[in-house]
Amino acid sequence: MAEGKSKDPNVQEFKLEPDTELRFEVENPESKNDKVTLELKSGNAEIFGTEIVKEKQYSFTTGAKVAVYTWHGCTLELKGKPDVAYIAKETPMVMYLNVHAALEELRRKSEVDGKRGPITLVVGPTDVGKSTLCRMLLNYAVRLSRRPIFVDLDVGQGQISVPGTVGALLVERPSGIDDGFSQQAPLIYHYGHKSPGVNPALYNTIVSKLAEVTMERMSANKKANHSGVIINTCGWVKGEGYKQLVHIAQAFEVDVILVLDQERLYNELVRDMPNFVKTVFLPKSGGVVERSTKVRAESRDARVREYFYGSKASLYPHSFDVRFSDIKIYKIGAPSLPDSCMPLGMKAEDNMTKLVQVTPGVSILNHLLAVSFATEMEEDVIRTNVAGFICVTEVDPERQTMTVLSPQPRPLPQTLLLLSDVQFMDSH
Repeated sequence: MAEGKSKDPNVQEFKLEPDTELRFEVENPESKNDKVTLELKSGNAEIFGTEIVKEKQYSFTTGAKVAVYTWHGCTLELKGKPDVAYIAKETPMVMYLNVHAALEELRRKSEVDGKRGPITLVVGPTDVGKSTLCRMLLNYAVRLSRRPIFVDLDVGQGQISVPGTVGALLVERPSGIDDGFSQQAPLIYHYGHKSPGVNPALYNTIVSKLAEVTMERMSANKKANHSGVIINTCGWVKGEGYKQLVHIAQAFEVDVILVLDQERLYNELVRDMPNFVKTVFLPKSGGVVERSTKVRAESRDARVREYFYGSKASLYPHSFDVRFSDIKIYKIGAPSLPDSCMPLGMKAEDNMTKLVQVTPGVSILNHLLAVSFATEMEEDVIRTNVAGFICVTEVDPERQTMTVLSPQPRPLPQTLLLLSDVQFMDSH
């Protein structure tokens, strides 16, 4: 398993034995333009369940943390200067593949019995590789011609849409090496905060609604119904966070819970879940890196930028003015009142799912606004999915207008907008 020598100091060659992986990171804040190029010279390899094409160059820029795994051995070439690059012999990949094989067995059984496929919940504390495991399991399923539904409940990062949302996506082909899953017609619900703890009542409400709609979609699509669901969750697993995980498991009627890296959480779930729910403990990969608050914030920012500009800045968003008189902006959740001040029979929780009108002004500058499919206040705005997002880039109180960044040209498809805590400074 020697690391080959090269005449060019910027080129490294790695020969990998079967069941090993090359891990490398690109984190070079001094030079944002630094990129690392990966090429498969011989053999077979994959990145998070997506197969690499031989002799094709894949580029990775600042923030990339990559694990290239091979089942049968391969030779890889890295060009550029990764901060770290090493071959790891100890990986949990065989265990992850065993989980995929067990899920596939359940899918086959569901086809024979004419029932729905496995609904799998992936849980664990922050930075243990939950999103990566979901990606692998989805990729392996799609490679066997399955059509699983991916549900992302991690409002802090957001893999399907921007942070501050929950959503579902029918996965029909493997994720791209550098740009994730194809975002065709995702189902998105607005939450508006970066942590599920800010408004637990609202979080549980939209999770229940998403579960209901996901079940409807499964029953309407035979292939998706047998392929099942993979659910990604937040890393908050104690106290109220644990209660939310239990709520998610009940709302989605999960069959399998995969617990990454925390035995305490595993034992609590074994104790609290019904007997028919299979709870499995899995180790995290040695390549998983803990992220600082700063890195998480940068990752959120990159996610929003990608929403408007595309993964390789390939999209050109539109900028236009909107009159205050043409729109209505609301935020969900009124300031909480003590129980003694509440009307008789009303709970404080009801306040957290109440719509409060926001007067447009400089306070909404740089905030994201969700464009709701709801047209009237009489509709259940909270449980209505959203069409997309705009970002307020300028506010002119004198002219009573605001300038917005939008993925689509004017006019806005709807005029009812929901304010998000998530902010984005457009530097383009």
